[in-house]
Amino acid sequence: MSHLAPIVPSFAELLLNPKLLEALSREGYTSPTPIQAQAIPKLLEGRDLLGLAQTGTGKTAAFLLPILHRLAANRRPAAPRCANVLILAPTRELASQIDQSIAAYGRNLGMTHTVVFGGVSQFHQVAAMRRGVDFLVATPGRLLDLVNQGHIDLSKTHVLVLDEADHMLDMGFVKPIRQTVALMPTDRQTLLFSATMPEAIAALASSLLRNPARVEVTPPATMVEKIGQSVMFTDAKDKLTLLKMLVKPAEVSRAIIFTLTKNTANKVAEALTLAGSPAEAIHGNKSQGQRERALAGFKSGAVRVLVATDIASRGIDVDDISHVFNYDLPNIAESYVHRIGRTARAGRKGLAVTLCEPEHRAWLHAIERTIGQAVPVEMNHPYHSEAARLSTMKPPVLGGGGRNQGRQAPRQAPRQNTAKGAPRTQSRKPR
Repeated sequence: MSHLAPIVPSFAELLLNPKLLEALSREGYTSPTPIQAQAIPKLLEGRDLLGLAQTGTGKTAAFLLPILHRLAANRRPAAPRCANVLILAPTRELASQIDQSIAAYGRNLGMTHTVVFGGVSQFHQVAAMRRGVDFLVATPGRLLDLVNQGHIDLSKTHVLVLDEADHMLDMGFVKPIRQTVALMPTDRQTLLFSATMPEAIAALASSLLRNPARVEVTPPATMVEKIGQSVMFTDAKDKLTLLKMLVKPAEVSRAIIFTLTKNTANKVAEALTLAGSPAEAIHGNKSQGQRERALAGFKSGAVRVLVATDIASRGIDVDDISHVFNYDLPNIAESYVHRIGRTARAGRKGLAVTLCEPEHRAWLHAIERTIGQAVPVEMNHPYHSEAARLSTMKPPVLGGGGRNQGRQAPRQAPRQNTAKGAPRTQSRKPR
């Protein structure tokens, strides 16, 4: 395992197919990121791989480029209803994002690909699979549904990628994953990517991977260095008013606001829109069409504020997000890293502002222990609450969800940080 990537000045030195290099140049990519520099040579050898990488590190290209290279070198058309490569993703948004990346990187190779997920009619998905495809990107539930109907055959799929495996387990997909793997050949190449390595992921990796290479360019929960972080302590009754004030300035050019629940996301988006800051909510209760329209508006700049729950935010890949606001703290400390990592992408700077009410104080403690530092406190705002800053109240337990849902942080004396002024920013190497 290594946290430092070898120095690879360009993709050309990785000996990738010239047609891939041409596509990468068209996308504006010249130098690999650390995860790409480490993973691509190992995957070109056909090895299984365990990759630990945060969102925004370039892991999608890290697995797609070598797979595309190997398929192009040994091209065999997929049989009807079959796929040469299966990529499993936790959400519709991430699955769509991966499918778009296949189209971009493989534009010169003539690869066939399709994406399968729930929330929409299966008609076009079934039609796409009739002749077979090189790449099938899918969420676990809809995939098994189509397998059980006889529309998809995995017996000839020789490459499996599990992307964001920790979140698939959080969403309760461990059984569907194992059911899917049981339908595939044992002689296959398997890649597993995860941002964290809890026991459940370690056990899954051990059961699926054969003598895997392991790459870890960013230790779990390491912070993105160019993100200026701050926390504002406030009472629950003042949070929405404070948020309206924070998103008003022109420097908030594009922002994501995170909430714990779908209902809160709807409430916040509606209130911001009425206050003159057009916002769209994205969560699991929205139809696929609504989610796609919200994302399209956000990416185009027509909507500058997106309000999201953690799971629904997977697959949001926009480089110029200026701010992340945690309207609610996450009750899983590692999720904080994923959230704030949505800003400061592609070498840019970004700000992450967290609103903390008294009953979520213990969650902030857990986050600070996870990231190994105190989040700077911003007290220079009209809704500051000393009660929230000094509170040691236990947060509520949330029902339902995955294996970590409702996990409480241990109680401890609160850390005090009375730094005033703008949130601190740190430097980060280009992505």
